[in-house]
Amino acid sequence: ISWLQTGDLTDGIINSTSKTISERALKTHSTLKQYKAGSLVIAMYGATIGKVGLLNISTTTNQACCVLEKTDSVDMRFAFYLFMGFKSNIVAMGYGGGQPNISQDIIRNLRFPFPHKQLQTAIANFLDEKTAKIDETIAIKEQQIALLNERKQILIQQVVTQGLDPTVPMKDSGVEWIGKIPEHWIVKRAKYLFNEIDERSVNGDEELLSVSHITGVTPRSEKNVNMFMAEDYSGSKTCEKNDLVFNIMWAWMGALGVSDRRGIVSPSYGVFRAKAESTFNPIFLEYLLKSTNYIEHYNKVSTGLHSSRLRFYGHMFFDMEMGFPSFEEQNYIIEHVQKESDVIDKALSLQEQQIEALKEYKTTLINSAVTGKIKVV
Repeated sequence: ISWLQTGDLTDGIINSTSKTISERALKTHSTLKQYKAGSLVIAMYGATIGKVGLLNISTTTNQACCVLEKTDSVDMRFAFYLFMGFKSNIVAMGYGGGQPNISQDIIRNLRFPFPHKQLQTAIANFLDEKTAKIDETIAIKEQQIALLNERKQILIQQVVTQGLDPTVPMKDSGVEWIGKIPEHWIVKRAKYLFNEIDERSVNGDEELLSVSHITGVTPRSEKNVNMFMAEDYSGSKTCEKNDLVFNIMWAWMGALGVSDRRGIVSPSYGVFRAKAESTFNPIFLEYLLKSTNYIEHYNKVSTGLHSSRLRFYGHMFFDMEMGFPSFEEQNYIIEHVQKESDVIDKALSLQEQQIEALKEYKTTLINSAVTGKIKVV
């Protein structure tokens, strides 16, 4: 909408926030057709297929959208809800493999039962009120999810940098960006704790792993986004279980993790292995290195012209100080984190289930209202 990619189209009202972009699009792309406020926009291609939006402004669209213009005989709010109610049916009529599509011809030939305009407006008014309340409830639950996730992160951050006992005396770590740590913890430079590993795959047939700031080290097969796949992975770096892996390009965002399996990673990643066994609990190590102070340190020492080009190389990691407790205490800390996280995760799961139920109810309500299955007046 307004010369944005279709991926920006969401089910709902498209308002004046797009106006400036629309005006610029009209000036620079004079051949584009302008559509009036009140028109209905339907995404026809790709991941956003079937999404609909009702224009509150006059704007332009790209070729990935089909626009139904306002007419006197139709309340376009009712038309919006009609398409929302039948969206799954419309999407099922699409064609194509990896990029599903619906054509304008399919949309043009759709047949819907339309009541008289007065009833259309009554149904639209009813759904405006009911769906607004549902959306408000969903928004509250999404805020609760955000707070629970924040609570979980605060819990992890606190115990991996300060320990479990708040009464333990603290000491200056001697490293400004680490700050104070429990007095019995030690501080060591990473070069005394890890070796950099550069072992290569012969055939490239080991499990392919990816590293991100969200999921850490995970199998590429579990990623649900389109990612470039090479024809040949021979010569890729190998990593073993409990190896620490840095995505050098995105370490400044916390793209690192401890692998829970053997596999191969990009040759440009950094792979590190503890010099001695039982130095780090692997979960503790990942939590520690993804804590705020450490990520801020990666940002500070990484080299590059701007954030998208920053690099955190092996020698930078080796120069870095780390503050941590004994292996046994790390195990106690992680046991505590997992116990507390289980409680939070159950609460998160409940909120997510309730959101899904509300979304299903909203879809059913819309479908029932626009097909006359429930009385609204």
